[in-house]
Amino acid sequence: MKINSKIIKEIEEKAKSFFVDASGCHDWGHVERVYKLAVKIGKKEGADMNIVKLATYLHDIGRKEEMDGGGKVCHAERGAELAGIILSSYNLDKDIVENIKHCILSHRYRNEHKPKTIEAKVLFDADKLDSIGAVGVARDFLFAGYLGATHLYTGNEKKNLKNAKDYAYTKEDTALLEYYYKLKKVKSQILTKTGKKIAEERHAYMVDFFKRFDLEVKGIL
Repeated sequence: MKINSKIIKEIEEKAKSFFVDASGCHDWGHVERVYKLAVKIGKKEGADMNIVKLATYLHDIGRKEEMDGGGKVCHAERGAELAGIILSSYNLDKDIVENIKHCILSHRYRNEHKPKTIEAKVLFDADKLDSIGAVGVARDFLFAGYLGATHLYTGNEKKNLKNAKDYAYTKEDTALLEYYYKLKKVKSQILTKTGKKIAEERHAYMVDFFKRFDLEVKGIL
């Protein structure tokens, strides 16, 4: 069976159920933003849009388990498992299901699974683009607050950078550490031509923000 609009709508509603009481940095609003970016990129890159749409709706359904578990669960791996269960009730072609699961499994920045299909690359780019730019900066501070960081910065960010993974999901995992460790590198990770164009402006805005942030912290401005 092929994907149709009815299936997409049903799975959208099922995916929403995984975001009840989700943190603001990874809520359904994040999924909607990634969806818009994925559609924009996917159309220009010649991706199978039905696969892109389903993968996008399902890509973070394992996120709440990761957040609740303090990062011990990989939301991409768990999400792919859950997606397989959801999709199994639709009798979809096996290659479609495997592609969707691959998209979900490989969309995460911090794992060893790399996007191989164009649909997976589209989702990867769309998800990463939502982590930079104005929205990305806002999400960065929101995420740090969710983890319990009680300061805008600790002053230890550059010292902690080499062992940043050790501070994940702790009070030391400030927005500034996340920027140094991950966000400033996102632009170089983007895979599609369309995604790279979008990343340029978003990256520039984010870099300017944190430069200004540093100058204000030092009392220069």
